[in-house]
Amino acid sequence: MATSTRDNSVSFGERLRERAAERGRLCVGIDPHAGLLQDWGLANDIAGLREFSRRCVDAFADTACVVKPQVAFYERFGAAGYAVLEETLDALRDAGALVIADAKRGDIGSTMEGYASAWLDPDSPLHADAVTVAPYLGLGALKPAIAAAEQNGAGVFVLAATSNPEAVELQSFQQAGVSLAQHVVDYCRDFNQNRNAAVLGIVVGATVSSPLDLGGFNGPILMPGVGAQGGTVADIARITADATEWSFPNVSRSVLSAGPDVSDLRKAVLKEANNFPGR
Repeated sequence: MATSTRDNSVSFGERLRERAAERGRLCVGIDPHAGLLQDWGLANDIAGLREFSRRCVDAFADTACVVKPQVAFYERFGAAGYAVLEETLDALRDAGALVIADAKRGDIGSTMEGYASAWLDPDSPLHADAVTVAPYLGLGALKPAIAAAEQNGAGVFVLAATSNPEAVELQSFQQAGVSLAQHVVDYCRDFNQNRNAAVLGIVVGATVSSPLDLGGFNGPILMPGVGAQGGTVADIARITADATEWSFPNVSRSVLSAGPDVSDLRKAVLKEANNFPGR
């Protein structure tokens, strides 16, 4: 098992921006769902999952700004799937890639501490550079994950305004004229400013119709929904406005559809990255 070599004195957000200056701001997902395994000529089993993941590591680790494995597609295979996820994270770390575990965890007390340890503790075989979390048990409930991120030089991406249409009603709910999504953004912005470090990021879909106030936001903005889901380069600029340099568009299907050949996957990453240059 590889150990972490990240510099804990530099926040995840700053390391992400440094990598973006080299490779552009593209985040590429590893999403081994059954249909895609079939499209790649792979079986919908552990062997297929392992081979799919291996090819993604080979194609993305030294081309994408950041790589985001979707935990659910490993979890569906149970313990054997988690073993492949551990191998994948280990291989990405060995290759020096920045990794976001798309786990969307969220709970309270010792349970949240357990999630934080699993995904952000360098001694865990599942540890990544950052993890996605859900804030709907209260933003204060995320403190164990935030503390682990600060301690380990990692990051936390808090769901704010996601790209799926089912979320609009909940995330648009307002109190005193402020939407729930905006409240999440404001909390994360204030946290980063008070610590002068980009520890907290947010997830904002590239297809949201009502842009949030992101002015002064000094942390990474992960933006799913680009490409196959309809989000465009223009949408990224429209939604992020003055915070564009912090935006990290997440492209999965439009890159993965270039597979199964590793060289074709690499070309797809480089082509997409040209749309989202760094500094």
